[in-house]
Amino acid sequence: MATRMVLCLAAVYLIWSSTFRAMAIAVRELPPLLMASLRYSPAGLVMLAVARRRGAAWPSVRQWVTVIPIGALLFIGGNGFIAVGEQTVASSGAAVVCATMPLWAAVLSALSGERPSRREWLALVIGFVGVVVLLGGPSLAGKPWHIVLVLASPPCWALGSSLARRAGKAAASHDTFMSSAMQMITGGVALAVSGVVLGERLPTHASAQTWLAVAYLAVFGSLIAFTAYNWLLRHARPVVATSYAYVNPVLAVALGAAASEQVGVSTVIAIVLIIGAVALVLVKPRTR
Repeated sequence: MATRMVLCLAAVYLIWSSTFRAMAIAVRELPPLLMASLRYSPAGLVMLAVARRRGAAWPSVRQWVTVIPIGALLFIGGNGFIAVGEQTVASSGAAVVCATMPLWAAVLSALSGERPSRREWLALVIGFVGVVVLLGGPSLAGKPWHIVLVLASPPCWALGSSLARRAGKAAASHDTFMSSAMQMITGGVALAVSGVVLGERLPTHASAQTWLAVAYLAVFGSLIAFTAYNWLLRHARPVVATSYAYVNPVLAVALGAAASEQVGVSTVIAIVLIIGAVALVLVKPRTR
């Protein structure tokens, strides 16, 4: 169990830090929603085959229906919004905004009846100040509606993760691979339908770099990292499962800077504020 947890955390930390840059490369030539669908639909089908090979039962219609809102929130809201936004927003800025996900999880807990502590309210204020600072810098420059979509992504991901965790507890015997497969398939289909409805069309030609980015996102970002995250949601404490919020923005900003993205002082300040806020939420004070 301990070894598996370390491997899952390493996958979520390292791989998801790099997917922001990979998405930025992929959407240069591919429409964002259909690109995201190409990433998740095949990965979901492969994971479904793996789950069935492992002996998992075929999901009932009720289970598929239960997963639909989870897949839509995680992959249209959580990932599709980022893919659309990164057409003009730097990958480093998108990664820093996504680090606010645990803060949105705290907001959702408050709305569900769990009263936040003063420490958590302070964390929320600091985190959103960090977002405001980021808005004034080069990392979050872009078309206004792209910025809005990037800002809307973390609450969608937080809500989808909350629903996935509850669904996992309600069906404790449900195979982790099957859960991941169902979520990716429903999310991939929802992304494809949304893209077609909005008029997206795949180009007849795209560079090898673009297709390599999509393949990396499908194999590493989806098959490996998302399955690892799903396992963490089911077997680790929420503090551990969401701890990637400390690591991903720092590594993603470093990768963006290496790719010549403009990273200003405001980005560094925003990282410090947001990671500090996440630390206040995730790290509980010691009791005497």
